[in-house]
Amino acid sequence: MTGAAITPPVTGAGGVCVIGGGLAGIAAAIRLADLGLPVTLLESRPELGGATYSLRRDGLTVDTGQHVFLRCYTAYRGLLDRLGTSGDTDLQERFSVPVLLPGRAPQLLTRRALPAPAHLLPALAGYRLLSPAERLAAVRGCAALQYVDPDLPATDERSFGDWLADHGQGTRAIRRLWDLITVAALNLPCAQASLALAARVFRTGLLDAADAGDIGRPRVPLVDLHAVAARRLLDRLGARVHVRSRVRWIRPGLVGFRIGLDGTEVEADAVVLAVPHQAAAALVPPAAAPTAPQWHRLGAAPIVNVHLRYADRVTELSMAAAVESPAQWIFDRSESGADGQHLVVSLSAADLEIERPAAELVAVQRQALADLFPAARHTPVRDAFVTREPKATFRQAPGTRAYRSGSATRLPGLALAGAWTDTGWPDTMEGAVRSGQAAADVVARDLASRPRHQTEAAR
Repeated sequence: MTGAAITPPVTGAGGVCVIGGGLAGIAAAIRLADLGLPVTLLESRPELGGATYSLRRDGLTVDTGQHVFLRCYTAYRGLLDRLGTSGDTDLQERFSVPVLLPGRAPQLLTRRALPAPAHLLPALAGYRLLSPAERLAAVRGCAALQYVDPDLPATDERSFGDWLADHGQGTRAIRRLWDLITVAALNLPCAQASLALAARVFRTGLLDAADAGDIGRPRVPLVDLHAVAARRLLDRLGARVHVRSRVRWIRPGLVGFRIGLDGTEVEADAVVLAVPHQAAAALVPPAAAPTAPQWHRLGAAPIVNVHLRYADRVTELSMAAAVESPAQWIFDRSESGADGQHLVVSLSAADLEIERPAAELVAVQRQALADLFPAARHTPVRDAFVTREPKATFRQAPGTRAYRSGSATRLPGLALAGAWTDTGWPDTMEGAVRSGQAAADVVARDLASRPRHQTEAAR
C-alpha cells in the first residue's frame, strides 16, 4: 500500500466530476477521459479502490476481502488490461474447485472440454457428495435453469430456493451444491436470493459458455491491482484525482452543478455519482431521483474474513470450498517466499458472524480447518485476525430490482454508477465496472446534446 497522500485543495471548474473512487468511479473516469473530457475524481478515502482495498498489519498488506472474478467478466478484465495489471492475476485454464467435506477426501468439481452445457455433466455426474438420485436431479435442474429469463420482472419476485424446491432439489443438494455457488456469488443463501440474479449467475457464469466460469484471482494486493494502477493511468490521461475529499452535497445550477466539500466547493458541467446506494440516496438532488428514499430498501449483506497464519503449510490447495462446515471458501494468500502459510476463510452471507467477537470467530475457524486439513490440527497459528465488511453488497433478495436505479437521472448531466444500479448483474466487480462505463456514456451524451436542451429551455 502506498503511504499517506497529500491532497491538494479542489479548485477549478467545468468538465465532469466523478464522485467516488471505487471500480465504478474509476471505470467512469477513464471512459470520460478517453472521450477527451476534463475529469475530476473525488474520493473520500485515502486511496482509490472503494470496497476493493487493502490494509497494513505488522508489515503485511492484507485485502479486507477475498475478491475473485470469472472469465465472463469481460468489462472488469478489460479494465485490468487498461490498468496494465492483468498480468498480476491468475486465471484458470479450466474451471476447477476442490470441495471439502470434513472426514472426506477433496471432491473436485471441474469442467470438461465439451461444448456448453455438456461441459458440466461429467462433473455433476461424478459429484460423490450427492447421491446418484441427487446428481440426476441436479442435472435436470441445470437444464431447466437455462430457460429461466433473468430479465423478467416476475423472475426477480421469486426466490431461488423456491424454484429449486419446485425442480426437485432437496435440502442436502442445496447445501452441498447450489449454495456453494449462490452464497459466494450473491452473498445470500438460495432460500433468500433472487431467482433472477441466481439465474444470471448460473447461466452467464456456468451454463451459456464452457469457459465462462473459469476463476481468476489476484496475485498482488488489491491496492496495487486497482488503486495504484488507476491513479497512475488517470494522471497520464490528465484527470485530476483528489483523495480525502468527502462530498457533502450536490446542487444543480442553470447549467451544470455545484458540489460541496468540507470548506470548499467545485463546479462541474456534469456529475457521475458513483457511491454506494446509502450514500447516493443522501447526496442525489431530489429533482434528479424522486425515488431515492426507496434505495435504502436494497439493504446490505455482510462478509467476514478470518485470517489464519500458520507456522508451516497445512495444505497444498490454493483455493477450496467447504460444505457442512463453518468454513465456506478458503484461499491461500501466502506471500511468495514467506515462511508458513496464510489462509483466509471468506464467510459470505455473514449475518450471524458480523457481530461475533474476533476471538470466537478465530476459534471456530481454527477448528473448522483442523477438521478439513489434518496438518492444521498440530500446526501452531502465529497470528490470527478478522476483517469485516458490514455492507459488502446490497441484499440481493427477491424484489430488489424494482429499487435498482438506472444510470440516467431526471437531471441531464447527472448519472448514477455503482454495482447496486440496474446493470442486470449481481453486486460484483463486473457490475461495478459496467455501471461506471454506462454512466460515463450517459453524461457524455447529455453534454453533447446540451445546446439543444438549452434552446428548448429558453423557449
